[in-house]
Amino acid sequence: MSIKPPFTELEIKKAESGFYEGYSLPIALISKISMALLVIWALVWPLSANGTLSSLNWSLLEGFNTFYIIAVGAFAFFCFIVAVIPSTGKRILGREGEKPEFSNFSWFSMMFGAGLGVGLMVYATAEPLGLWGSNPVVVAGDVAGNTEEAVTSAYRYTFLHYGFHAWAIYVVTGLSLSYYAYTRGMPLTIRSALTPILGPLSNTFVGHVVDVLGVVATILGVAVTIGFGVSQFVDGVYAVTGMEWLMKAGGDTPKPSTVGLISALIVIMGLSIISAVSGVGRGIKYLSNLNLVLSIILLLVFVFFGSFAFAMTKYGTALVDYIIHFITLSFNAYGPLSQAEFVAALPEAVKALPAEDITAIFGGGTNAWGSLAGFKDALPESFKALADADALAATVYEAGTQGRLFGWQAGWTTFYWAWWIAFSPFVGLFLARISKGRSIREFVLGCVIAPALVCFAWMTILGATAIDLELSGVAEGAIIGASTTNKLFATLGQMIDGGLLSGITIMCVVLIMTFLVTSADSGILVMNTIMSGGDAETGIKHRIIWGVILTSVIGALIIAGNEGAAADPFEALKNAMIIGALPFTMVMVGMCISLAKALYRDGLRDKHGVVETVPAE
Repeated sequence: MSIKPPFTELEIKKAESGFYEGYSLPIALISKISMALLVIWALVWPLSANGTLSSLNWSLLEGFNTFYIIAVGAFAFFCFIVAVIPSTGKRILGREGEKPEFSNFSWFSMMFGAGLGVGLMVYATAEPLGLWGSNPVVVAGDVAGNTEEAVTSAYRYTFLHYGFHAWAIYVVTGLSLSYYAYTRGMPLTIRSALTPILGPLSNTFVGHVVDVLGVVATILGVAVTIGFGVSQFVDGVYAVTGMEWLMKAGGDTPKPSTVGLISALIVIMGLSIISAVSGVGRGIKYLSNLNLVLSIILLLVFVFFGSFAFAMTKYGTALVDYIIHFITLSFNAYGPLSQAEFVAALPEAVKALPAEDITAIFGGGTNAWGSLAGFKDALPESFKALADADALAATVYEAGTQGRLFGWQAGWTTFYWAWWIAFSPFVGLFLARISKGRSIREFVLGCVIAPALVCFAWMTILGATAIDLELSGVAEGAIIGASTTNKLFATLGQMIDGGLLSGITIMCVVLIMTFLVTSADSGILVMNTIMSGGDAETGIKHRIIWGVILTSVIGALIIAGNEGAAADPFEALKNAMIIGALPFTMVMVGMCISLAKALYRDGLRDKHGVVETVPAE
């Protein structure tokens, strides 16, 4: 049997001189022009940009929600399968006998800080609390939100969003890139992961498009992360200093002002650019180690002063519940409910109501963020005048369950999957850079199982404390009523006081800042690596330029998000990210197919003695 050597003749043409020396001109120019146009659009026509992104995002969710859900479920199972199979799990990402570059502690610190550090600071309390009030079990009416009975289902979906699935997304990209780079000696760039199916097409414009999709997804994924983190940073600085200009005037729930967000963004990104210039071996490594140490201190504060016993009980029950429902959570996708389908399920008396009232009833019945009581209060007068209106309202609300479940999944789970997918070129390539010399099994276990278990502990120790404070009546709604990015500080304020509260709040501000700097500078390095055709060492001036571009994108979309009736500074950011993540999801599906083919064919090559030569560094 004749087994050919794999295709490894990847040639990414780079400029030989001038400003872009050492960089691929098509990738750099297309990426920069795309981002420049987005910034100009968002700044010059903010209302148009926000509205168009919102409309396009919803249209894509209606058509591709199922694709997102099933694709991510497949990613998780793919990672576990390649790790479990003996012949693939034992393969080393590098030359035979090569040792890992970083210690286990530094390796874990960097993957943790780059992968979910900012997200954990923002959502450790906000995620469990939000899902406690609204998750599919609550939306379907099986349990009431914000009750003891809703805690288990809240953590089921918390673990889904921050567990094995989330890290599997990163690992699909990271494993693919590191396998081709270190086993086959190919450039550490996105198109390398598709060479088994693209072949020589990888050297054409098709390859450039793949790399550009990776750059765009990276920018938008990092932008959302930095956006949320900067908001929490402003909340923390306000809690410490009380500077009023950082917050919006008026409103029941204090939120950062646009001026406060942009000012904090400039500070954070300035520090990020400085760190990126120092490179992964120095700035990012040291900041990541500091992040992990401060995170452990914060965790210990919740252990000693929070509801630790309550949290550990929920950790055990929620983990078992998550594993039991793992397959269902992986592939259970909801489709949208049209108004015609909704009307067809209504009682005849309701169908006879005026068309505009039917439309209003449809909107209320499919609102994933409402409740039966709120639905009844908002019903048109024509409905309330019907005989047995109260009983009819429950029936009509039931008819909208599929629409509410779709709306919930699109707003929660699919948002997270898009976020992690957009983040995956950055995290995946970063994981690949720090994982040379490790086996595939070690890579999967180290980058999927271990960090997920830590995330579970983080979410339960911090989040369950917040829930317990609300359940016991101590918080009296203060934590639930706080903004998403302020829930951590609201929880600390209910848990401790005095000098300890001030000290821990200051430490949290520092931790948020270092997490943000780590995420941003890693993203800057990754974007330059892709544009330089996989080179680990890139020009300082281009790191600075991409830092400025990233700052501009985040700032412009924050300004655009504050336009219109909703006035949510992160709405435009989130919509742009979900839209940008869709094409890269398709790239990731291709990565799985390519890696499966490569592992199978390399197994045959080993069996038949076909020698692969990895170029020496």
